[in-house]
Amino acid sequence: MKIIADCAIPFLEDVLTPFAEVVRIAGKAITAADVRDADALIVRTRTRCDARLLAGSRVRMIATATIGFDHIDLGWCAAHGIRVTTAAGCNARGVLQWIGAALVHLARVQGWQPDGRTLGIVGVGHVGSLVKEYAEAWGFRVLCCDPPREERERLGFLPLEEVAAQADLLTFHTPLDETTRHLADERLLGMLRPDAVVINTSRGEVVDGEALVRSGHPCALDVWEHEPAIDRTLLDRALIATPHIAGYSEQGKANATAMSVDALARHFGLPLTGWYPPEAAPSTPRPISWQELCRTIGGAFDIEAESRRLKENPTDFEALRDHYAYRREYF
Repeated sequence: MKIIADCAIPFLEDVLTPFAEVVRIAGKAITAADVRDADALIVRTRTRCDARLLAGSRVRMIATATIGFDHIDLGWCAAHGIRVTTAAGCNARGVLQWIGAALVHLARVQGWQPDGRTLGIVGVGHVGSLVKEYAEAWGFRVLCCDPPREERERLGFLPLEEVAAQADLLTFHTPLDETTRHLADERLLGMLRPDAVVINTSRGEVVDGEALVRSGHPCALDVWEHEPAIDRTLLDRALIATPHIAGYSEQGKANATAMSVDALARHFGLPLTGWYPPEAAPSTPRPISWQELCRTIGGAFDIEAESRRLKENPTDFEALRDHYAYRREYF
């Protein structure tokens, strides 16, 4: 059995080698020749998995160590008998930590408290649900939009236009597909209050970057269209700018790798179900007050320093992302 794995995926060393030949390759460099005789792939968003990569190969499974799957042609894979699994929810608390750090920074520089702000959440899945729970506890008025969940569950979520019109801060936590590409377009941005802040940690293409620049809205962005060749004008204007590392916590990365290994173990009958990296500390979720968050977040995650680093070195986007020192989750 042969497995091709992105060399940037942590905690994989030696865990699969007793059962398979494991070849580690940089995600963007994986080619059709590399995967031709592989049985499985473990990838990130930097590997486009479609007919050009997979046609003629013996690949029967792709485990992506990411919550997103827009880099995988799911239809083609299904038609050719290739099972695809994601690590949905793996880094939800890491993203929550990024959101908390961003909100504290914005509150300081803009001079507000949570009880005076309305937070609009677009997408109430693994991440959005956590943001809703904590933001309400911090004192924000929270409005939610999630049309698929609303249709299924009738939870009282609002239409996107209503949330946008009332929000002081609008944060996106949606997958990227044909329904969410440029969800925040010129029309939607025009519905926002003039000083409303756009926050995006989902996928860059969910927000139309050019329209965001034209709108003049302040923004806090972790994801960008055309990564790593990001829009310099948008970068300069962003109040917070990080290189797609919102979910890069130690626990989030460990969860993603563990979920990928577990998926392969179940599919191929390997004795690794339930495995978790022994060197990674497990998450310890707990409530945290706004006051404690303000006191402690800077020591755990200096989002301002990360933002300065990207603004000063925009051409290093990939290097800053690939060599990011995973932070510890503490709530």
